[in-house]
Amino acid sequence: MKKGFCFGASLALLMSLAAFPALAQAQTYPGQPIQMVIPMAPGDTVDLTGRAIATEMAKILNTPVVPVNKAGGGGAIGADSVAKAKKDGYTILFANSNIYYAHAMNPENVPYNPLTDLEPICLAISVPLTVPVQTESPWKSFQELVTYMKENPGKVRGSSTGVGSVGHFNFEIIRLETGNAITMIPYKGASPAMTALLGGHVETSTLSISVIAPHVEAKKLRVLLTSQKAPQFPEIPTLKGLGYKQDLMSVRFAFYLPAGLPDSIKKVLIPAMEKSIKAPEVAKLIYELGAIADFVPGPEFKKMMTEEYEMVKKYLRTGAPASN
Repeated sequence: MKKGFCFGASLALLMSLAAFPALAQAQTYPGQPIQMVIPMAPGDTVDLTGRAIATEMAKILNTPVVPVNKAGGGGAIGADSVAKAKKDGYTILFANSNIYYAHAMNPENVPYNPLTDLEPICLAISVPLTVPVQTESPWKSFQELVTYMKENPGKVRGSSTGVGSVGHFNFEIIRLETGNAITMIPYKGASPAMTALLGGHVETSTLSISVIAPHVEAKKLRVLLTSQKAPQFPEIPTLKGLGYKQDLMSVRFAFYLPAGLPDSIKKVLIPAMEKSIKAPEVAKLIYELGAIADFVPGPEFKKMMTEEYEMVKKYLRTGAPASN
């Protein structure tokens, strides 16, 4: 009886000692600076908004949150570094949709699986994309453009920021929803894609509000469609608003952690992220950059992300006929 009691007491002591480090970590976290990996170059919209959020998070958590740019591979290099980081809450990822588009397009060339190696913690920001045309064009509405495409197959060209970009997939959505294809002309970035539209080398494009806004104000461009309702252009419709089943995609900026991070750490990080995203100074910057503060918690955002991931794979399987 005495031996049994001693064994039970020893086992209980060992279990309590094993649990102590995790308990201590939860009670002291964060006890050192947190690294926020931004897998894009400095000055990018992801970078600017990430740095603003990091400043607010540092105030809330009372510890430095240090933005670190790890550009390359369309975001894959930075995302992979976080996927392989220690599960201690001191390395977080703030990235756009490219980190899961890249894997959907070329899984053999992307060293992480965004659905299993990273855990989406929350959506932070949405960047609506638009379908603009020159003000001198004959189309006053998206439906007029669709009618023209139906009567003139292959005549409407659209600039995008490249094959595999959100704009590329938005042309695919338009093709599938309307039955009419825009011939995509890929460019290396938003600036040359915009220049092509303004120069009349293409009839339309799919670009963010921040890129087109100055040209809309100058009466050089007219916006026919947007991926989601945006306060900057409240009168512009979405595809669903026009009766179609699928809206265009927006660019998503979200937070991710290495998969398997303890819940005790996430319970500290997630409220800090939400408060930071909704902070007045951050919201002001987001609006000025043509984006929307769009906090969506992890489970709901993971569903959105997975649906987009599968959608991209579907478009790739169909052969992407909108591409030139």
